[in-house]
Amino acid sequence: MSIPLVTRFAPSPTGSLHLGNARTAFFSHLWARKQGGRFILRIEDTDVERSDLRHRDALMAELRWLGLDWDEGPEIGGPSAPYSQSERGAFYRRLFDRLEDGGQAYACYCTADELELSRKLQRMAGKPPRYAGTCRELTAAQRAERSARGSRPTLRFAVPPGAVIEFTDFVHGPQRFASADIGDFIIRREDGTAAFFFCNAVDDAVMGVTHVLRGDDHLTNTPRQLMLLDALQLRRPGYGHVGLLVGADGAPLSKRHGSTSVGEFRARGFLSAALLNHLLRLGHTSDVGGWLAVKDMPAHFRPEHLGRASARFEESQLMHWQKETLQRMSSAELRTWMGSEDSIEFVELVRHNVVLPADAAPWAAVVRGELPPLGQDEERVIAAAGPEFFNAAADALDRSGSDLKLLTKILKERTGRKGADLFMPLRIALTGQAHGPELAPLLKLMSPQTARRRLESYARNS
Repeated sequence: MSIPLVTRFAPSPTGSLHLGNARTAFFSHLWARKQGGRFILRIEDTDVERSDLRHRDALMAELRWLGLDWDEGPEIGGPSAPYSQSERGAFYRRLFDRLEDGGQAYACYCTADELELSRKLQRMAGKPPRYAGTCRELTAAQRAERSARGSRPTLRFAVPPGAVIEFTDFVHGPQRFASADIGDFIIRREDGTAAFFFCNAVDDAVMGVTHVLRGDDHLTNTPRQLMLLDALQLRRPGYGHVGLLVGADGAPLSKRHGSTSVGEFRARGFLSAALLNHLLRLGHTSDVGGWLAVKDMPAHFRPEHLGRASARFEESQLMHWQKETLQRMSSAELRTWMGSEDSIEFVELVRHNVVLPADAAPWAAVVRGELPPLGQDEERVIAAAGPEFFNAAADALDRSGSDLKLLTKILKERTGRKGADLFMPLRIALTGQAHGPELAPLLKLMSPQTARRRLESYARNS
């Protein structure tokens, strides 16, 4: 009987949900849904100083906005509760005691300054900096003496000498690490809380996680975690490390590239389906090139096609998926997304001219507001038409009303202009722009007073 596939997302609530972490959660969610497995959300909040309940709540809200529901985790519970690591301290303490009792972990009294000096000397000697094992062989008396001085020790895992740690990465293939290259590492901080290497590994094991997906910056953490699991006789999950998200310039995705968090894109008006369509193609080769409904994505997720190379996040590509998503929305959905009180006719009119809700504002101003100053090219078109053209246009408007076809017919008869020479100055005078939604329906949505006022302004001022 095969073991059901179980994936997880285990963020630290220390800030906004970064796009890179969102992609990891998304891929893990897709894999679980594809196989009919379970997706776990676990909050890794043992770093008390940096963790914040507000960040946790915001993170869960962004996951739900993306549609990444979890089968076990905060607010839902499950057989492995609690799912916040800050509540799992008693469990971790029992495991620490097992390791210490078995001689597989030891108290370390080295100060930060002493550790930095040791690393500096190792670098000067041309050696990779790692813990030198200073406290590994302390006697019981020496440990007692340091404790009596008030020193607060960390707890280090005693890396077994001469060992080879091997595993097959879902993305990178067979991996092999020598324990001689790995220094004894901290598993419990000075304040008694569990360190990432420890709680991340043991929770995956005891929660039944079968497949761990994460960024390849964690690849070198894996041998440390496997040694821990083997020492505790806990089951190893499988690991896959995907290439990181980078900006269009190839540098790690950061604030200098613009928005980097899910919350920022949501606030700007991007749609979750658009963001997921973009993320699906970043570090993963789908068998479908076109737009996919979110409900159809698990069937097209191919874990064997996860990429090793860094994936470039480009907002221009996200814009493409945003447009694709918008065209599949109903008028009522668009109106809600725009936050607009305008008519359905207006929403349909500007559908092809908006990518973000803010893009609708200039067209709403065309219909019922004040136009911004013209650009230089538009001013030249207005000047070339001359005041007499706009006098004639205002008079023609009185006869045609909001019927653009009749308006241009009358204006052509009055001025002898035709084609772009007639249409372009008329469009610019009425809308302030040379391009955009069709003029005929825009004119129907304007009040006659607004249209006449705009034409008369150029009759007087051209």
